[in-house]
Amino acid sequence: MGKTLDWNAAALAVKTLTAAWQADAPGGAVIGFDANGIRFAQAGGLENLATRSPFTCRSVVRYASVTKHAFAAMVLSHPDAIGLEDPLGRHLPELREPLASVTVGQALDMSGGLPDTRECLTLLGLSVFTETRAPALFDYLCRQTRLNYAAGTEVSYSNTGYRLVEAALARKGLLFHAFIRAAGWQAQAVLDAPEGWNDPVEGLMPGYWHDGTGWQLSAAGLHISASGSMTGSAESLMHWLQALMAGEGRFSGLLERLSQPRRLADGRTTGYGLGLRQTWLGDRTFIGHGGSHPGYKTYFLLDPEAGTGFVIVSNREDTNGYKIALEAMAALNGLPLPTASTALVDGLYVTEQGPWWIAVKGSTVTWLDADESVYEDGDGWVNSRSASSPMRLRMEGSAIVGQVGHVPRRFLPADITACANDLSGRWENGEGASFDIEEGVLVMGIGPVRQRMPLQPLGAGRFLFTLKDGPWTKRVCLHRLGDHHVELVLSRARMIEYRRRR
Repeated sequence: MGKTLDWNAAALAVKTLTAAWQADAPGGAVIGFDANGIRFAQAGGLENLATRSPFTCRSVVRYASVTKHAFAAMVLSHPDAIGLEDPLGRHLPELREPLASVTVGQALDMSGGLPDTRECLTLLGLSVFTETRAPALFDYLCRQTRLNYAAGTEVSYSNTGYRLVEAALARKGLLFHAFIRAAGWQAQAVLDAPEGWNDPVEGLMPGYWHDGTGWQLSAAGLHISASGSMTGSAESLMHWLQALMAGEGRFSGLLERLSQPRRLADGRTTGYGLGLRQTWLGDRTFIGHGGSHPGYKTYFLLDPEAGTGFVIVSNREDTNGYKIALEAMAALNGLPLPTASTALVDGLYVTEQGPWWIAVKGSTVTWLDADESVYEDGDGWVNSRSASSPMRLRMEGSAIVGQVGHVPRRFLPADITACANDLSGRWENGEGASFDIEEGVLVMGIGPVRQRMPLQPLGAGRFLFTLKDGPWTKRVCLHRLGDHHVELVLSRARMIEYRRRR
């Protein structure tokens, strides 16, 4: 490349961003590396608040969605068993339409429209702590008859495609935990893939989230699936990524295939591949991915051309691994960071029809409960610069226009004067879930976990309410479909319907 890489500048950028990893709190580790090994390593905080042991580059954590590219590697390794163009229904005949016609590739590249299982459970009133098992979850998905959007028309993050493809491979005797242990061993990495939160994993450190007064142990009840089941250390993740970039033996050509741009049904390319997403700095393109479980945050960013990369792992909920990786890569290569933009006017906006809403506050745009930072993109435009949550918008008078998820959208200021009194009553879902609406307040839950959530009007039969669930706070859109028919909408699950009991 001919350009000097400044590892000292990269290390300094990391040190500045990880200053919050104090000796008496959860922490993490960051490794900057190239083909020859570690160029710098930093660790801070504690890996376990009970034992007070310090976090190191060998502390084992949950990688969460960093798992996705590794599972996609398994899929590509078995072309005789499954193909990217195969409809899911070919391998899982129990699936109903339109889910059955989503292809394996669409299920893995975030264009399939498959509703996210965890967010579906949230909209049914089940907590993040509620334990669920793979067979019952699969049966639940087989009962679904709606996608979030038509397959191949949008890019929006969901974990369900990975869950379903994993189930398809398991029927053929191909198990992800066996694959990743063996492939990890060949990469000199100690990796595992437990399916349940409580499954024993050698050396696994607890994760933590802060409730406003102190650190709490994290937990999750959802069967994890290959969308986010991998565990390992910062050091093991580095070795795995080095093997991918070296491309020798079973890893030959794998990174290129995983990161190759995918296409929507109309032929447009997206920045999300198979468990890997593009990141842009200046005129350069890098590849990486992040992961988030309650109490754990992970991220990696690679420059395959130079053979360099950064790994961030953490056992605390508030770590922004993307920011650490981005600023480290920029410092290493002497590239400018994108400039945050406040060109959009703060406020709450909705499309003329449908449950689609955004909230703007400074340089943060919230789309259906998913927060994204936006950056200057010239001529008044702002851009999320995110391959998994693409967004390009600008002001047009009092409206906001542009694209979200590669779909054209026009947002108008919300009508916050509407009334929800005519929604009063008991609302029920076919899965046995229910909630009540009483004088503009939605009431969900039983006994001590019963929540009363005021409905905030958006106009045209749409309302927002805020649901709190352990470390998560969700803003849910209630969208009226008829006098006795509503749907609840989050960014990853847009198809949960309720009907009023008459």
